[in-house]
Amino acid sequence: MSPHLSTPALATPAQATSEQATQEPQPRYPLWQRLCSGWSRDQLLQLLLLLLGIALLTGGLLLPLLTMLQKSLQDENGLWVGLANFSAYFDSPHLGRTIGNTLWLGVLITALVVTIAFGYAYALTRTCMPGKGLFRLVGLIPLLMPSLLPAISLVYWFGNQGVAKGLLGGESIYGPIGIVIGLGFWCFPHALMILITALGQSDARLYEAARVLGSSGWRTFVTVTLPTARYGLLSAAIAVFTLTICDFGVAKVIGGQYSVLATDIYRQVIGMQNFSLGAVASVTLLLPALLSFALEHRVRSKMQEQSSTKAVPYQPKPHRLRDLLALGWCTLWALLFLALVGMAVYGSLVQFWPYNLGLTLDHYAFDSNSVYGWQPFTNTLQLGLYTALVGTVLVMVLAWAQEKGRHFAWLRQLLHLLAMLSLAVPGMVLGLGYIFFFNGNPLFGSLHGTLPLMVLSCVIHYYTVGHMTALTSLKQLPRELELVAISLRIPLWKAFWRVTLPASLPALLEIFIYLFVNAMTTTSAVIFLYSSDSVLASIAVLNMEDSGDTAAAAAMATLILLAAATVKLLQLFLSRALLDRTQRWRHQ
Repeated sequence: MSPHLSTPALATPAQATSEQATQEPQPRYPLWQRLCSGWSRDQLLQLLLLLLGIALLTGGLLLPLLTMLQKSLQDENGLWVGLANFSAYFDSPHLGRTIGNTLWLGVLITALVVTIAFGYAYALTRTCMPGKGLFRLVGLIPLLMPSLLPAISLVYWFGNQGVAKGLLGGESIYGPIGIVIGLGFWCFPHALMILITALGQSDARLYEAARVLGSSGWRTFVTVTLPTARYGLLSAAIAVFTLTICDFGVAKVIGGQYSVLATDIYRQVIGMQNFSLGAVASVTLLLPALLSFALEHRVRSKMQEQSSTKAVPYQPKPHRLRDLLALGWCTLWALLFLALVGMAVYGSLVQFWPYNLGLTLDHYAFDSNSVYGWQPFTNTLQLGLYTALVGTVLVMVLAWAQEKGRHFAWLRQLLHLLAMLSLAVPGMVLGLGYIFFFNGNPLFGSLHGTLPLMVLSCVIHYYTVGHMTALTSLKQLPRELELVAISLRIPLWKAFWRVTLPASLPALLEIFIYLFVNAMTTTSAVIFLYSSDSVLASIAVLNMEDSGDTAAAAAMATLILLAAATVKLLQLFLSRALLDRTQRWRHQ
């Protein structure tokens, strides 16, 4: 054997026993503790919130849509038939007319509303006309009412016994004329808000350069104003088009025999109990809504790229002729809006239209003149309150987990995608998906017809706008607030409670009011979800009008408007004191 090689010494039994005795047994931790051993409490909190948000939007949005898509591929007995339902639906001559009517109305109403709203927004932002605040308030009134109210008002104005029936030249208000006027009125404030924002962000330096170069007013309008507002115009057009093709209330009340996709879904499900073809019609309506959503998302990103932090706000200068024309334009449309709202209120107070025009409150005595009593109105108040409370908390907490966290990037992106997707789903489509998903699931079957399910539907349906509002507010908060909290070793949840929430109070109030008002006025999102015990005011309005009790329907719709307006005014008065206390740092 080589002298350089040696055999390792073998341990004696006594030495081996001693070494085993000195080795401590390793503890066995649960799997979740081993996986999360390197994470802080803040990271675990963010992960929990992200998973909660994804689960909520998956169960409240994706799964109902997938269940509805599955139902469209099955027959009435649940047997797989593939595309047979789509083939039968698209072979119907009625469908081609329905799709054509829907698209034609969408294009026509979009063109009219965007044109009128652009002139109205231009007068509010680019002129020195008097009464801007009042005109803006009047222009936003339709946000506080269900789409059924302008339709009822049109019945009083131009119906078979309307006071101005002759102005239509023998044409009937029950059809495309009524739908265009009613939906145009209801969609107007949505376009107005977008265009006010677009025109208000113009850079004054561009107009100064045009003035120095000797450009005329018209040339400046064509070469400066329109190009800078083009993305706002496109965004407003997409928003109006989407609202038009997805609305159900106006077409149901005053559409007559003029068929559109939204009323076709209602007819298939409620009238014919054909849920498979109802699912097919819903998928058909969902496609243009998704396309509009994709275009709107693209346009919004372009608007953000166009905006500059160095832009100088435009300040209009007095111009007698321009200001008078702007005043005349806004006065014309404001009077028409007030006439439409006022007629519905007046109709609810008339004893017996049109034979006895004496005023009375009898139509508001729902306990005696309605099978529903006051229950629909109290149910609606509860729905609005619960939707606003639950939705505001969820929106703010989940937006904070997405925006302020710096971990789990793919989960944050997934949550954002789901949050944006809910905007593209029409309310009737989501409601029908809820029927298929929750009724067919033994775990959730008892939820049908209950208030919690309608609260979930409203929160999911209106989630996107609240989520975007919360994200915008959180992005505006100084980054130094988080850095100070980290340096002082303050947990993120405590910084959120003591700093982020008070600083984001304006956004919280806006989200609360937005959810409350929309839950109060919605019809399409809950039309398939109510029961006899949970009927809502907007549903009662629809059923009253359908049975010919127009005065009681106008009274209930007026109560919805008054309740929403009252809450909005309370929010304005109460928030002023709170904002003075919590927003002083923004002005220092």
